[in-house]
Amino acid sequence: MIFVSPFSSADLNNVRFSAYRTAMKLRRLQKALCLDLLSLSAACDALDQHNLKQNDQPMDILQIINCLTTIYDRLEQEHNNLVNVPLCVDMCLNWLLNVYDTGRTGRIRVLSFKTGIISLCKAHLEDKYRYLFKQVASSTGFCDQRRLGLLLHDSIQIPRQLGEVASFGGSNIEPSVRSCFQFANNKPEIEAALFLDWMRLEPQSMVWLPVLHRVAAAETAKHQAKCNICKECPIIGFR
Repeated sequence: MIFVSPFSSADLNNVRFSAYRTAMKLRRLQKALCLDLLSLSAACDALDQHNLKQNDQPMDILQIINCLTTIYDRLEQEHNNLVNVPLCVDMCLNWLLNVYDTGRTGRIRVLSFKTGIISLCKAHLEDKYRYLFKQVASSTGFCDQRRLGLLLHDSIQIPRQLGEVASFGGSNIEPSVRSCFQFANNKPEIEAALFLDWMRLEPQSMVWLPVLHRVAAAETAKHQAKCNICKECPIIGFR
């Protein structure tokens, strides 16, 4: 099977700052996959409907397609003129496999599927953080270094697939794990509140996600200023 990218972002390579360049590529991807229409609650409903609770378990392509079809069927009901279900399922499947199945095995972990979908869905940033932390926390709500490493590893694959991983510390997530636990005074486990405090510092390996949210918020911002080149006023979106 040949996996193709669902969109092109080559024209964004001229954006100077890596975090914004990556975020703008992800924003374009998010819209192409219609995941900017997907609420966190709707995503969770679909995951629960398919009983995707064992995060270490693999999903085969049929399982991925079935869950994506549930997600996009619901989006089509809510946004009929914006969502082409077969096309969106195919593109999202290709993207997930490009990100998480570089060995072309036809399988990805449940945690990887969740990380990809939740990272690009429409939700408050800290709600995403809470959800993702919960996926790697124990039943008592704590997370050790190994489990945090799994989450950060799956997260960094998203900019890696765009060719941007070097800007976020590379594929080695150990420095980020170490940074988080040093922030926690080297406790053996951390709770959600402490993880959120650390994420608010925008660690290098994860800074692309809050910047994605800033990029999305800036699209409708109106600036009472005139462009020096085209003289447009006001400026809507990025200045």
